[in-house]
Amino acid sequence: MEKQIVGKAFVLGDNVDTDQIIPAEHLVYDMSDEKEARLYGKYALSSVPLEVSGLPQGGVPFVAQGEYASEFPIIVAGGNFGCGSSREHAPYALMKAGVKAVVAESYARIFYRNAVDGGFVAPIEAKEKINDGVKTGDELLVDLEKNVVENKTSGARWELRPLGDALPIIEAGGVFEYARASGMI
Repeated sequence: MEKQIVGKAFVLGDNVDTDQIIPAEHLVYDMSDEKEARLYGKYALSSVPLEVSGLPQGGVPFVAQGEYASEFPIIVAGGNFGCGSSREHAPYALMKAGVKAVVAESYARIFYRNAVDGGFVAPIEAKEKINDGVKTGDELLVDLEKNVVENKTSGARWELRPLGDALPIIEAGGVFEYARASGMI
């Protein structure tokens, strides 16, 4: 995993649940079959209503029609991101869509654990609410060494909470890969 993540932001509000991240009807694809697994990326955030997707302006689909990956490697959200059912498919779908980091005010505990345990995406907490200071399409720099996110489009900058012990797990590709590399198993 990169220590600096650069790319376009996709902005969401509060309480984005796992059914919005990956709708239940798309949980049928085989994660070990690459042709089927890419469908998780295609349908990631497909149930977020277009009038609220990509806040504040709305109307921006996360994955363009006919594509399997998004042009937005960074999601910026409000509080309680990933609430709802405990499906590990949610952070997996974001990873398959090309997301490298989610920067949110807070996370549902189960989403955070699934993101870290699977090594799918970096669930980064901002020290304050920032989704109202970023627009979909803004170019961001997420610096995991300095624990800051910079909006290259507007010049704004916010502090992030360090990933701490979760970072080496994400870098290893998940908890089992981390345990193998560390000699635990």
